[in-house]
Amino acid sequence: MPDKDENFYAGHRDRLRTKFLDNHLADYEKLELLLAYAIPRRDVRPLARSLVSKFGGVYQVMTAPIEDLTVVDGIGRNTAIFIKLVFDMMTINYKCQIKDTPVFHNEKILHNYCRMTFAGKSTEELHILYLDNELKLIDDEIHSTGTIDSSAVYPREIAKRALDLNARSIIMVHNHPLSNHSFSQDDIDITGQVQSVLNGLGIELYDHLVVSSDLVYSARKLHMLQ
Repeated sequence: MPDKDENFYAGHRDRLRTKFLDNHLADYEKLELLLAYAIPRRDVRPLARSLVSKFGGVYQVMTAPIEDLTVVDGIGRNTAIFIKLVFDMMTINYKCQIKDTPVFHNEKILHNYCRMTFAGKSTEELHILYLDNELKLIDDEIHSTGTIDSSAVYPREIAKRALDLNARSIIMVHNHPLSNHSFSQDDIDITGQVQSVLNGLGIELYDHLVVSSDLVYSARKLHMLQ
């Protein structure tokens, strides 16, 4: 009987792989196929559906913290790490693209990178993307980590680091973990302060992005930059 079960699972997974190559897999089936590589000797179809049901979708599963994933029956620490590793590799892919291509060439890549960087974060973080004279990424650095609804900003430290890296432009990026709101008044005020300090040094504030849930708000598009 165990041999029969193993043959069934092997055949099912072969069908999943074929459907994936033909681009016919539903999202939950992609998660099932992913889990099959982490848990090779078990029917993971119920587990994939359970994860999607609990977290609300495949993206939410991939962005859930490891400690939340391991609460689900059938998800051990190694499987949770495997899921997070795959997600991190996707983030690295987007980061490599904005290192190789000016950020304005494909705004979607930049926004996807920001979404993935802040996915699952429960506190605010401010990142500074330092750009060269072609608007390609030099580095993404965490400027500060704050509370659930605020993070500190030090304009002169941002300017000093930009000079150290010979950056010609920067992008500020921070998240709003608790709301779907755009820029707060504090966000608007600090944007102006950072831009003023940078302008005095000939460095451009190219944009300030707010990641809120699955939305990315742009100060540039909202005409907030002088």
